[in-house]
Amino acid sequence: MIKLASRLGRFQPSASRVASQRAAELKAQGRDIIALTAGEPDFDTPENIKAAAARAMARGDTKYTNTDGTPELKKAVAAKFKRENGLDYATDQISVGNGGKQVLLNALMATLEQGDEVVIPAPYWVSYPDLVRLAEGVPVPVRCPQNHGYKLMPEALDAAITKRTRWLIINSPCNPSGAAYGRPKMKALTDVLLQHPHVAVMTDDMYEHILYDGHEFCTPAAVEPRLYERTLTVNGVSKTYSMTGWRIGYAGGPRELIKGMAKVQMQTTSNPCSISQAAAVEALNGPQDIVRQRTAEFKKRRDVAVEMLNQAQGIVCPKPEGAFYVFPSCAGTIGKRTPQGREIKTDEDFTNYLLEHGVGVVQGTAYGMAPYFRISFALSMERLTEACRRIQRACADLR
Repeated sequence: MIKLASRLGRFQPSASRVASQRAAELKAQGRDIIALTAGEPDFDTPENIKAAAARAMARGDTKYTNTDGTPELKKAVAAKFKRENGLDYATDQISVGNGGKQVLLNALMATLEQGDEVVIPAPYWVSYPDLVRLAEGVPVPVRCPQNHGYKLMPEALDAAITKRTRWLIINSPCNPSGAAYGRPKMKALTDVLLQHPHVAVMTDDMYEHILYDGHEFCTPAAVEPRLYERTLTVNGVSKTYSMTGWRIGYAGGPRELIKGMAKVQMQTTSNPCSISQAAAVEALNGPQDIVRQRTAEFKKRRDVAVEMLNQAQGIVCPKPEGAFYVFPSCAGTIGKRTPQGREIKTDEDFTNYLLEHGVGVVQGTAYGMAPYFRISFALSMERLTEACRRIQRACADLR
């Protein structure tokens, strides 16, 4: 029998993927399940991007590329950072990986020693703590309560930093809460980091263009140029251009870090798909109107979801500033009983109860905060509205 490594015990399967798979299994059994679990846009990849991929295949761009990105894609990424973020990166300061998750892990593997700490505001994307553990680091979650807009406060950041802290990971707009840091709040955090020169900052800017109500995006290295040499600015094409399956993430950062990340990637996956890289060039360099159109559609869905969920008994749903998730509190359902007499003791109990009513969501404990749950509103308005009705009925049935 093959013995599995102990390192597997350091991390868990992605809770959002597990929830999606469970919903899919019930659908396959004939159940009418509306899955609000997937962290991806329901829109298709724009036609101009797919056409660029077809042209790449036709001209024979089907071979290995440079480990961490083609020159053409690195040039497009550098131009994007300059154009949209005011950040100057040379092409040898750019890393391209098989999705943003690999870029993050490459950076952690290249920098963490056993026991090094990484500060992670909670609620957080489910993978951050496990990526840190995989790199033999120690995740340090910092609770960011609902009454603070799910945002990290400067004093909380300062209190979390120790001599072992190597990174702060900041995700804005945030998965799962949709919280987005404006320039003043981001500047307050960068001011703290200036007082701790041994701490670097790793951004996750995947939802950069999915912002609502006039909120403007900002990223730490642009807000505080003195942090430029200790910031890794991570982004990708997945959410903005509905390219989750194409698996292209990228980052800009200090040259030595980028070289170290390339070394890790060289001995793991090597280069990202050559066809996907050609498509990403078109995504970054091509027309951007469709991004704004789709964000406007997401906003309509957000407004409907927030209004309907706040009408559900025991649910409090703040209005997110970005991304395509809501992160409601289900504290008002805890302690109640289902029609079958089962007590709702945790947010996981509540999400399991919703699944019985035909709605798949993800429990807040997976994101580091309870009792909450995450809903993705990246699905049709018709299905979203029906899902919210089911949640209202399920909550009304609790006693």
